[in-house]
Amino acid sequence: MIQDTPALLDAIRARFAHVDSCPFQGPRIFFENAGGALTLNSVVQTSAKFAALPDNPGRINPAGQGLQAIIDKAKADLAVFMNAPGGQFFAGESGTELLFRLIRTACVNAPKGAKVIGSSIEHPASRSAARRWAEIAGLTYVNVPHDNATGRTTPEDYAAHMTPDVAVATILHGSPVTGMAMDVAGISAAIRAVSPDCLIIVDGIQHAAHGQLDLNAYNVDGYAISPYKVFSRHGYGIAWISDRFGKMPHDMLIDAPATGWEFGTRDAGSYATMSDVIDYFDWLGGEVSDATDRRDRIEAAGRAIHDYETHLTNAMINGTGNLPGLRDMDHITILAGQDNPAREGLVSIVVAGHASEDVVEALNQQGIRTHTRKADHYSGNVLTPLGLTDCIRVSLCHYNTEGEVAQLLAALKDMGPEG
Repeated sequence: MIQDTPALLDAIRARFAHVDSCPFQGPRIFFENAGGALTLNSVVQTSAKFAALPDNPGRINPAGQGLQAIIDKAKADLAVFMNAPGGQFFAGESGTELLFRLIRTACVNAPKGAKVIGSSIEHPASRSAARRWAEIAGLTYVNVPHDNATGRTTPEDYAAHMTPDVAVATILHGSPVTGMAMDVAGISAAIRAVSPDCLIIVDGIQHAAHGQLDLNAYNVDGYAISPYKVFSRHGYGIAWISDRFGKMPHDMLIDAPATGWEFGTRDAGSYATMSDVIDYFDWLGGEVSDATDRRDRIEAAGRAIHDYETHLTNAMINGTGNLPGLRDMDHITILAGQDNPAREGLVSIVVAGHASEDVVEALNQQGIRTHTRKADHYSGNVLTPLGLTDCIRVSLCHYNTEGEVAQLLAALKDMGPEG
């Protein structure tokens, strides 16, 4: 749909700041979306507006009540965006900080001697929290190995390691290294088939920008995102928790409401920018469908984003115009396979004979922004088993173009022995 409608792609790109140029570098192609997506112009405007307001939300004055209404609206918008079945949304320092809070709370409320299960594919935000708090709470951590060839963990992988005493589980929705999405609903079902009351917490940070969020279908207890990776800005994270999770003992002020999870005065502007993001998905859904219901439009936007990003990654892997794709360049190795259908807008590669940092710098000199992933505490869990010390991550989003992909392919082709 998007690839067949140039005017729509132009309208999409017009809604984002710095879509084709960097204030420090000048013209550039942005293929570093997994590190932080572009920001909506509406978010920039909203952030400036709210930064000027001195009032605290909730106070008994017009500004305080108005700000609280904006926060309440954003939480209602989030419920539609993520199709949340009850529960509550709240903001924190970052997606990583919120995952630590959720996992910590789940672990300290688990029965002594119970188990925590997670996968080796996970980002350290959830893996680190689960291992740390399992040890502190006297729980056993169970690691589900991921498949090196596909860069994924499946429901069957979890099922093979499940026992009835698993009390806490963590799931990664999308990998920032392999680009692959996990079947969250399927993994959740595999967990609950053996341990129905397990607290399940999902890291949705990488997945959110690609749309298609459906908490009602996942049957989980916690889900965290980082808004700067879904067209908003840095400085806060958003979490959702189920009603039963919200009632559990957790960090809180003495005599505060028992189900309250937020600390201190929240930034109404951060919430307002989430409404901007959701308005954008709503707008896009109206452009690609005839849906009249807001949730239906948001779902249509998610499908259109997924289809277009698949089109772009297919062009990158298979070629476009007269340019060969990555799979046809002998000096390029693609992580997690060439035809993996679970890919979400991200291709990680290795260029034979070139250090990844050198490739990233060479591309940057041509105005193509990518990123080096190293076998460190962030990505070693994926790269080390592959015998790699590093790779180049090329991460795109639905505002990128096939022409930008072609420029990348031309640059990488020139790095080969015949270039």
